[in-house]
Amino acid sequence: MTETATATKTYSAESIKVLEGLEAVRKRPAMYIGDVGKRGLHHLIYEVVDNSIDEALAGHCTKIIVTFNVDGSVTVEDNGRGIPVGIHKEENKPAVEVVMTVLHAGAKFDKDSYKVSGGLHGIGVSVVNALSEWLWVEVKRDGKKYKQDYKIGVTQNKLKEIGTTKNSGTKVCFFPDGEIFIETLFEYSIISERLRELAYLNRGLEMIIKDERSDEPVSDTFMFKGGLSDFVKHLDENNNPLHNKIVTVNKEDTAVPVDVALRYSSTYNDNILTFVNNINTIEGGTHLSGFRSALTRSMNNYATKNNLIKAKKNEKIMLSGEDFREGLTAIISVKVAEPQFEGQTKTKLGNSDVKGVVDRVVYEGILEFLEQNPSIGRRIIEKALLAARSRSAARKARELIRRKSALGGSSLPGKLADCSNRDPAFCELYLVEGDSAGGSAKQGRDRRTQAILPLRGKVINSEKARVDKLLSNNEVQSMILALGTGFGGAEDETGEKFAGDFDIEKLRYHKVVIMTDADVDGSHIRTLLLTFFYRKMRGIIDGGYLYLAQPPLYRVSQGKKETYAYDDNERDFTVKRMKRDNKNTKINVQRYKGLGEMNPEQLWETTMDPERRTLLQVTVEDAFEAAKTFQNLMGHDVEARRDFIGKNAKFVVNLDV
Repeated sequence: MTETATATKTYSAESIKVLEGLEAVRKRPAMYIGDVGKRGLHHLIYEVVDNSIDEALAGHCTKIIVTFNVDGSVTVEDNGRGIPVGIHKEENKPAVEVVMTVLHAGAKFDKDSYKVSGGLHGIGVSVVNALSEWLWVEVKRDGKKYKQDYKIGVTQNKLKEIGTTKNSGTKVCFFPDGEIFIETLFEYSIISERLRELAYLNRGLEMIIKDERSDEPVSDTFMFKGGLSDFVKHLDENNNPLHNKIVTVNKEDTAVPVDVALRYSSTYNDNILTFVNNINTIEGGTHLSGFRSALTRSMNNYATKNNLIKAKKNEKIMLSGEDFREGLTAIISVKVAEPQFEGQTKTKLGNSDVKGVVDRVVYEGILEFLEQNPSIGRRIIEKALLAARSRSAARKARELIRRKSALGGSSLPGKLADCSNRDPAFCELYLVEGDSAGGSAKQGRDRRTQAILPLRGKVINSEKARVDKLLSNNEVQSMILALGTGFGGAEDETGEKFAGDFDIEKLRYHKVVIMTDADVDGSHIRTLLLTFFYRKMRGIIDGGYLYLAQPPLYRVSQGKKETYAYDDNERDFTVKRMKRDNKNTKINVQRYKGLGEMNPEQLWETTMDPERRTLLQVTVEDAFEAAKTFQNLMGHDVEARRDFIGKNAKFVVNLDV
C-alpha cells in the first residue's frame, strides 16, 4: 500500500519531533502514570507495549513478547521496524536516545510515520525510563544490532553497535525504581488480560507473555484470527446466545476504519465495549453514539419492511434503542488518525466526524446481515418486542415512583431518616441491612450530614430481572426515591432526556455508602446492591459516589483499654501487642456477627465517624472483567458460577460459617 510505503520511507531520525525535555517526572510521577501503586506500576508495561502496538497498527509488527524476568525486571520485545538510530539534527544524538530521554519526543507527532496511534502524547517510554532504576534498549535495524543503557532516565553510555542481524525490531528491558513505587512486583494476571484484549482488537497479532520468576515458568500465547468475533464469544460465553452467528461489520477503506461485532443473548442487560486505537473508551463518545443510532434505525427499518412488529389489540408499540440493546453484547473498535479525547484519561471520544462514519457503516452492515440471515433477524425483533412490552410496564412503575418523588412534591420514603443539610456535596446516604442495624445507625449518626435507609430483606437480582419487575420491588423503589436521580431512560441515540430519566445532577448525596454485616448474608446483599448500581445506575459508580463501609470484625479489650480489628491479622497483632504491654490482665476478644450487635456509639466510632472510619470507593477499572464477574456470580449460568467459586474459594478469608 502507498500509505505503508510512505510511512516506511519517512520513519527515520527526522520523524522524531521534540517538544520539551524530560523534567519533573520523578518528582510528580502520578501526573504521568496515574499513581505509584499497583495501577501505575503496571502502566509502565502498557506504555512500552503501546509503542509495539503502534508498529502493528502501521503494518510492521506481527509479534510482541512480554517477559517477567527472574530479577524482577520486565522485557518487551517486538519484530517491528526498530526505533531509528540515526543522529537527530536538533538534539545531536541518536534518535533512539532522544525517544528514551526526552519527554514529548516521538514519531506520533509526525503524520507520515504513524497514521494511527494509541499513544499520542509521546511521553510513554521516556517516562518509563525516568521511573526505572535501570533500563536498556536493543534495536535491530538495517542489518545491525544496537544497544544503550540508562539509569533513572540518564544515559550511561553511547549507543553501540553489538552485532549483525537479519531481523528487525525493538527490545526494552527495565526495572522499576523502588524509591518511586510502593511495590515493584508485577502481576501476571493483570498483564495477561490486557494482552489478551489487545490480541482480540488486532486480528492476527501474536501476543506472548512469559513468567520466568518461579521454578516452573508459565506462558500464554494470544492470537485470534476472528478478532472481535472471538472477543464477543469470549464475553458472551456464559450467556445463552439468541443466535450462534456473530454479526460483523468491518470497513477499512473509510476515513475512519470501523470494526464491529455483536450478538444477542437471552439476558436483560447490555454489554457494549468501545475502543479507539486500542484504547478502551469507558465513557463512550461519538463512535458509541453513531453505533446506537445505526442499530436503532437498521433494526426498525428491517422490522417495518418485513412486517415483524405484531401489536396486540389496543396496543401501541414503538421500538426504541433501549429495546434493541437488551441482551446485546457488542464491541466497537475504530482507528482515528487524530483522536480528540475529552479529558486526560482518554475515556470519551470527541471527534464529531466519527459519529457519521460509524452510523453509515454500521447501518449498512447490519441491514445486509439481517437480509442474509432472516431467521436471526426475526429472533432479534421478537426479543425487542418483549423488551418494549416490559418497558411499557416499567414506564408505569417509573411514573408511580416519579409521583412519589421529592421532585414531584411528595414525601421521601417513610423509612428514610434524612439529614438536615441540603447540599449534596456534604450529604451521605447509608444503605443499611435490616431494621436492627438501621436503628443503631440512626441513633449513632451525625444527623446534619448522614442519612440512613434500612433495607429489609434481599434486594432483587438486577442481573436476572427485567426492568418492570425491578421497579416493582419496594427496596429498589425506596433507593430510587431517596437518591433523587430518577431511573433508566434516555441515554439513547438522541441524548434527549425526559422527566424521570436518570440524571446524575439530581443526586441528593455525594457519598452513597453500602453498609452490611461482615458475614455471608451481608456479602450477598452487598453483591446484589453492587449489581444494581453497576447494571442500572452506573453513573453513580462512574461519578465516584459509591462506597463500601468497612465495619470491624473484632473488639479487643484489656481492662479499660479497647480497640477494634478489621481482620484476623489485625486481631492477632493487637492481642500480641497487649500481651507484651501487660501480661497480667486478661484479654477479651469479641467477634461481631452483625452491625446490630454494636451499640450506636460503637457503630459511630468504628464505621461512621469521618475522622476514623474506613471507606472503600467502588470503581470500575476493567469493564470487561466487571461485566464477566457479574455474569458469573449473578447470572443464569450455574456451571459458570460453580467454576468461579472453585477457582476463587482459596482466596476467601473471614468466612462466617
